[in-house]
Amino acid sequence: MTRHAEGTFDVKTTPIAADDATMGTLIGRYSLVKQYHGDLEATSKGEMLGAGEPSSGSAGYVAIEQVTGTLNGHTGSFALQHIGIMEGGGHKLSVVVVPGSGTGQLTGIGGTLTITIANGKHSYNLEYTLAAQ
Repeated sequence: MTRHAEGTFDVKTTPIAADDATMGTLIGRYSLVKQYHGDLEATSKGEMLGAGEPSSGSAGYVAIEQVTGTLNGHTGSFALQHIGIMEGGGHKLSVVVVPGSGTGQLTGIGGTLTITIANGKHSYNLEYTLAAQ
């Protein structure tokens, strides 16, 4: 059975110094710290890699974040994987729950998360399933 969760979140991104893997390339690296509110009351930490020219409207990023907290009364953690591109005035974003990443009462979680940014505020809509426990 598909379940639903929605709410808002705050995000802080901080540049991370290049390492041997990205030294000399045009890849930006950032730490992510988020606080989710609403049906998902959780914190998350992760990393993002980005490239391109966001100011010109052409760029892409990938990220992984570990989310820990309570989802509609179920406590545990899971990982989210992001893949985003923007080009020609449009954008595509895919955020999925990483298979096998759920712990505690969120073991067996799967699903997709949609992010909306309006008037500088971030909100989420999570469609998910939980394995029978």
